Amino acid sequence: MSTYQNEISNASETIQSRGSTWAAINGESVGRMRLQNRFQTGLDIARYTAKIMREDMAAYDEDPANYTQSLGCWHGFIGQQKLISIKKHFGETKGKYLYLSGWMIAALRSEFGPLPDQSMHEKTSVPALIEELYTFLRQADSRELGGLFRALDEAREEGNEMLARDLHKQVDNFQTHVVPIIADIDAGFGNAEATYLLAKKMIEAGACAIQIENQVSDEKQCGHQDGKVTVPHEDFHAKIRAVRYAFMELGVEEGVIVARTDSLGAGLTKQIAFTREAGDLGDQYNSFLDCEELDAGSLGNGEVLISREGKLLRPKRLPSNLFQFRKRSGEERCVLDCITSLQNGADLLWIETEKPHIGQIGGMVRRIREVMPNAKLVYNNTPSFNWTLSFRQQVFDAWQEEGRDLAEYNRDQLMNAQYDDSELAVEADRRIQSFQADAAREAGIFHHLITLPTYHTAALSTDNLVREYFGEAGMLGYVEGAQRREIRQGIACVRHQNMAGSDIGDDHKEYFAGAAALKAGGKDNTMNQFA
Repeated sequence: MSTYQNEISNASETIQSRGSTWAAINGESVGRMRLQNRFQTGLDIARYTAKIMREDMAAYDEDPANYTQSLGCWHGFIGQQKLISIKKHFGETKGKYLYLSGWMIAALRSEFGPLPDQSMHEKTSVPALIEELYTFLRQADSRELGGLFRALDEAREEGNEMLARDLHKQVDNFQTHVVPIIADIDAGFGNAEATYLLAKKMIEAGACAIQIENQVSDEKQCGHQDGKVTVPHEDFHAKIRAVRYAFMELGVEEGVIVARTDSLGAGLTKQIAFTREAGDLGDQYNSFLDCEELDAGSLGNGEVLISREGKLLRPKRLPSNLFQFRKRSGEERCVLDCITSLQNGADLLWIETEKPHIGQIGGMVRRIREVMPNAKLVYNNTPSFNWTLSFRQQVFDAWQEEGRDLAEYNRDQLMNAQYDDSELAVEADRRIQSFQADAAREAGIFHHLITLPTYHTAALSTDNLVREYFGEAGMLGYVEGAQRREIRQGIACVRHQNMAGSDIGDDHKEYFAGAAALKAGGKDNTMNQFA
C-alpha cells in the first residue's frame, strides 16, 4: 500500500507537469482522495481478500486457535456497522469476515417480497448485495480517514508537530474495513454454465469465497428444512469446476470455494447416478439408494431398475419421481461428499447439521481427514438451532452417563425458565460460550458464522422500541433505549449525518470550491451536540 507522502508526491508531480491550468488542484487533497478510495474495482477487493483468507487458512493449519468468524448481512449498512464495531472493540479486523446469506436475500431483498430459502429470488441480487456491502465498507474507510485528515489539519494549525506526526503515522498504518465475504451461491441457480456466469458476477463484485451446495437447483430447500434433494457427485463437481474457472478467468487465483453438503438431512435424489464400473463414484452414490431385490417377472409398468452384483434392484421411487436414500445413511454420504469435493477442487467444507454437536461433527471430520488430512470446515452456527435447549440436553445426557442424580430435571422441559439459574443451565451456557473454540480444536472448524443474526436482532430491538415508544414511556422509550445508549457506548451512528457522508462531502466541497464552499458542518449543524 502506498504511503500518504508518496500519494501526495505522485499527485503533485502530475499536477506540476500540466502547468498553470492545473494550478488550482491540490496534491495533498488528491493524495487523500486516493487513499480514501484504495480499491478501484471489485476484482481488486477479491484479490486482496482472497490473500487474507489463504493466510488465515494457513494460520489455522498451524494452530486451530486461529479460527475465524463472521456474521451474516442483508444490507450494506449492516455490514459497515459490524466492521466499524469490530475495529472499535478489538482494534483490528484480523480473522473477522462477513457472510452473505442466500436465506436473508430471499427473505429481505427480493422484488417478489419475502420468500423462503428456495432459490426463487433474483440471482442478480447476490452480486448486487456483494457490491453494496463493499460500497459501504469503502465508505467507512473514507469516513475514518477523513476524520484523521481533519485532525491532522487542526494539529498543523495549532503547531502541534508531535500530534501531526502521530496522525500521519496512523494514516500510513490505516487498517481497511474491507474484509473477506463468504458469499452464498445456493445450488448455482441452474446448470454448471449458469453457475459459472453467476460466479463471475459475484467475483467481479468483490467475492473472494463462494459457497455452493449439493442440492438440486430447482428443488433447493433451506438446509434446516425438510424435503432436500441432492445431486450425483459428478453434477456437483462440474459446478465446483465452473466456479474455479470463473476465479481463474478473472485472475483471482487464490479464490476460495466452500463445498457444502446437505446430505445429512437430505433423504432424496432426483437422479440415479451414471456408473461405468462397480465401485466408481456413480456406483457409490447409487449404493445408498433404498432398494428392494426382485425378479424380472414381478416388474410393473414403467419400473426403474438397477443392477448390482448380478442382482436386479428396484429403487424406491416416490410419486414426485424422486428416489429415496436408505435411512441413517446421511453421515456416510456426507463423508463421501466431503472427500470427493476436496479431491475435485474445493478448498473448504460445509456440513449442514441438525444440531450443534461437536462429537457428531468431529466424528465425520476425522473420517474425512483419514483421506484428506488438510480438511477444514466452515460451520453454520445457525439461529435455526435452539442453542439453549440443545446444550442443556447435551449436558443432561452427559451427566446421565456419569450416573449423576438428575431427579430435579425434566429433559423434555429444559427450555423452561425455571432451570435458568440451575447448575445444569450454567454448565450448558459455559459449553455454548466455548463452542467455537472447542469445535475449531476438536472438529476441524476453520470458520464459524451465524447466517442471519441481524434478522433476529433487528426484530428484537424493534419490538422493544415499539413497546416503549407507543406505551407509557413515550419519547423516553427512544431516548433511553436507543440514543442515550448510543452516546454512552460511543456508537458512531449517533452522528447520523456524519455516517451518511456529510463530512466527506464537505471535504470535497472545500477541495473543489475553496473558500467559496458552502459546507453543512458549520456551527448550526445539530450534530455538533454529539461532538
